[in-house]
Parts: sequence; structure tokens; C-alpha cells
Amino acid sequence: MSDFRRGVRLGIDVGKARVGVARCDPDGLLATPVETVARAEDSPQRVLAIAQEENATALYVGLPISLNGNETSSTQDAREFAQALATSGSLPVRLVDERLSTVSAHAALRRSGRSQRSSRGIVDQVAAVILLQNALDVEKQTGRAPGTPVDPDQETD
Repeated sequence: MSDFRRGVRLGIDVGKARVGVARCDPDGLLATPVETVARAEDSPQRVLAIAQEENATALYVGLPISLNGNETSSTQDAREFAQALATSGSLPVRLVDERLSTVSAHAALRRSGRSQRSSRGIVDQVAAVILLQNALDVEKQTGRAPGTPVDPDQETD
């Protein structure tokens, strides 16, 4: 528990084309956008570099689950990305429920007057902010780290 109470955490929204990255302050009060990483073979290494630059203590990767609780086509992709982070880095990686984070991000950007086309480059960052803020809120309410830990020694299917 103490590993997750203080320190910068990163929220990571894994998409097919881009990966959104957000961070919180060391007290875990507020999530803010950091970067949109183009999805490529070296994307996990870039996210780990951001984690080092931000002095992160943990990585929260969004796990896309459908509203009815079933896994989606993107669920395995997020699990594999989280596994790559856990295997390649030394930080704890946790999978956190991110239902509706991208939908909420698009809605927030529309409300701010941005079109879907003009939002393409930042929607993943906004989704990462939403998933991280939700994770921080859960952490504050329960006193425990949100989500489930990723075992760096476990093989993905």
C-alpha cells in the first residue's frame, strides 16, 4: 500500500494508433496530460522513458472492458502492452478499469468546441487523464492501489 500512497503515477491509455500518457502530482490529487506516443514496436520503451523523466513510482494501464464486463478486442492488446512495461521496467504496473474513458474524453473535447478530427492528437492524453483520475479517486476512497498488478514474470497468451 505505501508504494502507491505518495509519488507520481502515470496513466496510460493504450490505443491501436496512439498511446496517451498522463501524470499526477506526487500527492495523487490531480491528473494532467503529458504526451501522445505514436503506437510502434518501441512504444513501451518511450512510455518507460517518460516514467523516468517524470520520476514515476507506478504505471496504471487502462484495461478496456465492455460495459457488460466482457473483454473486448482491445483488452488483450492492453494486457500485452502492460506486460511489456512490467517486463522491461522496474516500476509496478497495474491494470485499471477504463470503461468509457475514451468516450468521456471525446465528449469533453466536443463540449470544449473541438471537432473529433482536431482532437485526434490529444484524445488519448485526455482519456489517460480520465483513467488516471478515476484510479486516484479509487485509491483515495479505499486506501489501496487500484486495479490488479501485472506480474513481470508472467507470459501473456
